[in-house]
Amino acid sequence: MKKTATRLADGRELLYYDSRDDAVRDAVDRRPLGATVTASEIRRDPLLGDSVAIASHRQERTYHPPADQCPLCPSRDGRLTEIPAADYEVVVFENRFPSLAGDSGRCEVVCFTSDHDVSFADLDPGRAALVLDAWTDRTAELAALPAVEQVFCFENRGEEIGVTLAHPHGQIYAYPFVTPRTERMLASAAAHAARTGGRNLFDDTVAREYADGRRIVLDSDHWTAFVPYAAHWPYEVHLYPRRRVPDLLALDAAARTEFPQVYLELLKRFDRIFGPGRPQTPYVSAWHQAPFRHPERTEFALHLELFTIRRSPGKLKFLAGSESGMNVFINDVPPEAAARRLREAASA
Repeated sequence: MKKTATRLADGRELLYYDSRDDAVRDAVDRRPLGATVTASEIRRDPLLGDSVAIASHRQERTYHPPADQCPLCPSRDGRLTEIPAADYEVVVFENRFPSLAGDSGRCEVVCFTSDHDVSFADLDPGRAALVLDAWTDRTAELAALPAVEQVFCFENRGEEIGVTLAHPHGQIYAYPFVTPRTERMLASAAAHAARTGGRNLFDDTVAREYADGRRIVLDSDHWTAFVPYAAHWPYEVHLYPRRRVPDLLALDAAARTEFPQVYLELLKRFDRIFGPGRPQTPYVSAWHQAPFRHPERTEFALHLELFTIRRSPGKLKFLAGSESGMNVFINDVPPEAAARRLREAASA
């Protein structure tokens, strides 16, 4: 992998990731951009103890532009975009409309390909591997920032999820705190260790799924994918490396090599679960990584969570009163049935 760093016209950082060592990335951003103005603020909720980002400047962000005005496509034919080059493989740049900025963290955009009309599932394994390299590199770089406690790499796909740019891309959030979801997992892990004489919760969870077998979706030499016993979403898969590691940086070469085939297969299955001829399945794909300076960091297990809000053709799972008001999920699709359907959707 070759990484080339440059700056956009307003001073934001942009990084090209290329599979070829001889790639030349010297295009200059010629847009007449003013300085980026952000108003991100972190406020603590005294009742729940969690943090909320207040980011009023995001009201001005680009919203569902037509394909010929996409800001994530390359700069071609006289049209200047966020990526100055006429073509690219993988690009990461600072978000112009970040939820987190300055002392409140950092937000980056990850463009998986210059092709506007594909999705991650359409990438070849080499490109998927390059994206993994970019996620890993950004995790390492952002971990070095004094204000950052945790890095979250994720992709939202589909208008139903709330995506406002159709180009295949994801995001990276560098939080100045440990997220509430991670805090709860770490607390559960600590309680489990105390209750069981030091056993690891994540290891025992994966072992339980193996022992049951009904919810296993995909099993390979270095990765395991399953629908969790208490899945929150209609179709939800958790993907774990077989060797427990705290974050992407700790993945060994064998797991990194096998990841593209496993992940692309899962994404293809998600697009098949509702039958042929159906629209692409909207989803969230989220990497859970250990906080960098947490005392129980080594007890955490890196894993990817992939889920959709679509529960059946033409029907979505909305977060209604119980979910939104009390954080008690009600799932209409039994996890065993979801796992069975995902196994049936395997590639030939």
